[in-house]
This record gives sequence, structure tokens and C-alpha cells, in this order.
Amino acid sequence: MRALVLRGEGRAFCAGRDIQGVDPADDDVLGYLGGLVQPLLQRMSAFPAPTFAAAQGAALGVGLGLLIATDVVYVAESARIGSPFANLGATLDSGGHALFVERLGAHKTLDLVYSGRLMTGDEAVRAGLFSQVVPDADLEQATFAAARRAASGATRAFLASKRLVARLRDERLGLWASMTEENAAQAELCATADYREGFAAFQQKRTPDFTGR
Repeated sequence: MRALVLRGEGRAFCAGRDIQGVDPADDDVLGYLGGLVQPLLQRMSAFPAPTFAAAQGAALGVGLGLLIATDVVYVAESARIGSPFANLGATLDSGGHALFVERLGAHKTLDLVYSGRLMTGDEAVRAGLFSQVVPDADLEQATFAAARRAASGATRAFLASKRLVARLRDERLGLWASMTEENAAQAELCATADYREGFAAFQQKRTPDFTGR
């Protein structure tokens, strides 16, 4: 597999866990969030191919976490992003704090948490949370087109960038450490068929035919 698209059916991408009928007295929060949700999101983040998400309507709680764990996120104008927990006595979960603080800063993050206000798709993209905002009617087509472009590209090179971006996010590599990692990745790619094909196509002034090898 050389690319993956994640999407939701209906009006919402994913509004989070269905808490209708949940009894707080016996709610196994750690089992659900730590034992089920977090491992799923970590697997999604480490998926060995470029991943894309198409998000319309509500993308909250676990839905927001799925977007955080995806490489490229296209949101519809109808998308609603934020922390809807203000009236539940619960807190933002599934990685929302890390995303919001990194992109929005502490003050805007806590404003969203305290108020429960939801951002539109356009607002979320302008704030740097996600990749692009598109009209609802064009969302699926635009996302699949982007995934097809990636799938036909030099996917081993894309995965090298994916791994480095994850380390920059999680390990906070500095400029020179990240440059050293880039150098090593480039040296490994030099031995791949796609690297040779890319250089040959450039020199021969033709479109490259990448195979992911």
C-alpha cells in the first residue's frame, strides 16, 4: 500500500465517543483512552505510507485524535474543531492539548477549552492546525486526488520525511541534529530505484515513473 485515506460517513467525520448510556461510576476511562484509543492513534501515526484524512462536520475527541495522527488533513468548510467538553466536566483528550498548544499557544488553547467554542474548517486551517480547507462538495475528490499523487510518487522518500517530522515533533530535534538525520536519510535513499529514476528522468527531461522501491 502506497497511500491511505481516512474519511467518515454522513454529516460528521467523527464526533468522538458515544457517551449515551455511559455511567461515570463504572466508566473505564484509562482502559478506553489508554488501552484502546492511544494505541490506535499511535498505529495510525506510524502507518508505513502517506496518510490523508477528509474531515467534514464534527471532528471532536477521538475524531480530532484521528486527524492529529494523520499526515495530511483536508477539512471541509463545515468542519468543526475544538474542545466540546466544557459542559461535561471532562477534559480534552486524544492529543488535543498537544496540537492546540503547539499551533495556537497556551492562551487560545485554554480559551477554546473554557468556552467550548468550535472552530470552523477555515479557521482551523488559517490557525495552522490542518492542511487545506475545501468546499464540502469537493472534499472527497480533493483528498483522494492528493492521495493518488502521493501513491504514485517516491513513497520511500516521503516516508523518510514522515519519520523525521515525527522525531522533530516528539523529540524536538534542533537544526543541526535534524540536518544530520536528513543527511543520513538522503544517503539511504541514494541506493533506491526511485532515487535513480528521479535523477534519470530529470536528466532526460521526462516524467519520472516511481515504483516505491
